[in-house]
Amino acid sequence: MGSHPDSHLHPVATGQAAQLVERHAKEDPLKLYSGWFCPFVQRAWVTLEEKSIPYQYIEVNPYDKPQSLLSLNPRGLVPTLSVPTALGSKPLYESNIICEYLDTVYNDESKHGKSLLPSDSYDRARLKIWIDYVTSRIIPAFHRFLQFQGEDMRKAREEFLGHLKTWIKEADPDGPFFYGKYFTLADIALAPWALRLWVFDHYKSGEGGLGMPQPGEGGPDEKTWVRWRSWVKAMEQRKSITETMSDKQYYLSIYQRYADNTAQSELAKATRSGRGVP
Repeated sequence: MGSHPDSHLHPVATGQAAQLVERHAKEDPLKLYSGWFCPFVQRAWVTLEEKSIPYQYIEVNPYDKPQSLLSLNPRGLVPTLSVPTALGSKPLYESNIICEYLDTVYNDESKHGKSLLPSDSYDRARLKIWIDYVTSRIIPAFHRFLQFQGEDMRKAREEFLGHLKTWIKEADPDGPFFYGKYFTLADIALAPWALRLWVFDHYKSGEGGLGMPQPGEGGPDEKTWVRWRSWVKAMEQRKSITETMSDKQYYLSIYQRYADNTAQSELAKATRSGRGVP
């Protein structure tokens, strides 16, 4: 095990995710270099499952980077996708880019289902605005809320909840998904963090936890929070999402370091320095 302070994590996926890993352990030209715990990885993993794309899952510890990963992605970040081409395997990284690539290339509806982006050009462009909003606004606010302490944490919580309200107000009012009846990359962009919101009640319980209003207590924002809860429920019931989650207890040691503001991941360091997602 490497010397990086965050490298001592559970080495493999558990629960439903472990079963999925086992089904994708055999050799395949398309390879997903993954960390089971990483929400950015989950975006790419969900997309692969939604599109019924054959792939090989390769577990790596991004804090103890193997040469096989570094040879593809010098930064050693996950997810990294090894893509077969006429000139040999080539890498792709950045989770949203991977997701859009997979949706674009694997476009035979008879094999891979409907596109995860709208066919209408305006709707597709608008959806990308709110996909970007997740990465540029919601995720940095998530980590500020988790890592900051005291009054800074309380301000970060207000900011985070405000971003969730802004995002869900742009969703189709009837749902259940962001784009109405159709599950899209907008849902995939945020779902991994939505299913990790429990970390705030776990680690910030003495300071009010997540702080999201209970049903019937949302005041002027009640309809917004009703819509948010219906969207989260749809995410919790989506097979591709639940099957890419490990057992809850194995996330605890990872998020403990974030909650203590001692994590040394690139995202944790960016949060401390006031930057966005690296």
